[in-house]
Amino acid sequence: MKKSLIALAFGTLALGMSEFVMMGILSEIARSLGVSIPAAGYLISAYALGVCFGAPLTVLAARRRPLKQILLGLTAIIVAGNAAAALAPGFWVLLAMRFVSGLPHGAFFGVGSIVAERVADEGKRAEAVSIMIIGITVANLFGVPLGTYICSVIGWRAVFAIVAVWGAVAALLVYRWVPALPPLPDTGLKGQFEFLGRFAPWLVLASVMLGNGGILCWYSYVSPLMLNTSGFTSHDLTLIIMLAGFGMFCGNLLGGHYADCFSPERVVCATLATACVALAAIFFGARIGWLSVALMCVVTGALFCVSAPQQLLILENSRGGEMLGAALVQVAFNLGNALGAWCGGLPIARGLGCEYAALPGALFALVGMLLSYGYIRKYPSHEVR
Repeated sequence: MKKSLIALAFGTLALGMSEFVMMGILSEIARSLGVSIPAAGYLISAYALGVCFGAPLTVLAARRRPLKQILLGLTAIIVAGNAAAALAPGFWVLLAMRFVSGLPHGAFFGVGSIVAERVADEGKRAEAVSIMIIGITVANLFGVPLGTYICSVIGWRAVFAIVAVWGAVAALLVYRWVPALPPLPDTGLKGQFEFLGRFAPWLVLASVMLGNGGILCWYSYVSPLMLNTSGFTSHDLTLIIMLAGFGMFCGNLLGGHYADCFSPERVVCATLATACVALAAIFFGARIGWLSVALMCVVTGALFCVSAPQQLLILENSRGGEMLGAALVQVAFNLGNALGAWCGGLPIARGLGCEYAALPGALFALVGMLLSYGYIRKYPSHEVR
């Protein structure tokens, strides 16, 4: 395995910790800072807003710079944002630092995907991107449960401090192991956006937003589902969330492998079809504990099985604006996250069981699959290069 890809994976691990660890420490932060749980939830939204703003800002500020230099700048923001969050004196400063911490997220994935594609061996482009993405799956598998434990023992500030230290390690590895690559050809600011005048990238981005949003429509409520519907106890949750992370880990590797064997769009289409069926099955089988957990692993595997193929598809369809295109995938993912969580909560807010969140999720995944199928029909001549 190339050292450069390991360095990129360390960076995505830091980002994954920074984004997802909030789910496990939200209650403690709310108690410590004297705010309500819904108010503390804005800390998650602030990060997502940072992701959405950071992608175009990076294009504006750094499109002429060498790729390695951009990565070093982004890892520096990871360190600064999380270190400042650890020292935040109050809620509003922490909210601002969560926004800052989100700024490098989409841009790092975007630039990292370009670097991974360039250093990949022949015929292994999707696999190389999946190795870069593997860090975020490891964050869900080990990092988030560990962060939750550290929060309970030491406090939430220690969690952000550890993420900052990990970001510094990632910066060191990027500096030492990522080769010096020339900047992308400068097509001008207008040229960066020209690919958005074509239909293909919009199909890809819409599939990302709706397909992944459908999965997150249900996964946003996986904890209450397992507790209130599937019959598990709070002591079981750590293991269940780790199994969900294991599904993500395996799905990411399978997605990268099969996208190189077949084609990225076919892997996306087949995976979203699987997610749609699994989500529908969750609605009917959520009260059977072992089946609910097994289906959860299938669905979380699908969530990351499409990650590397989708990154590769947008790179192929945004030549001349690859940095913006690859970062927009993360923007679409986060928009899908917000839309999915909202739609999944609607039936629950009406007093229905948590399993009902899987129904709009299945519908979203179906639409995402149909968009991918439409891509295959409209652009049938794809060749894996």
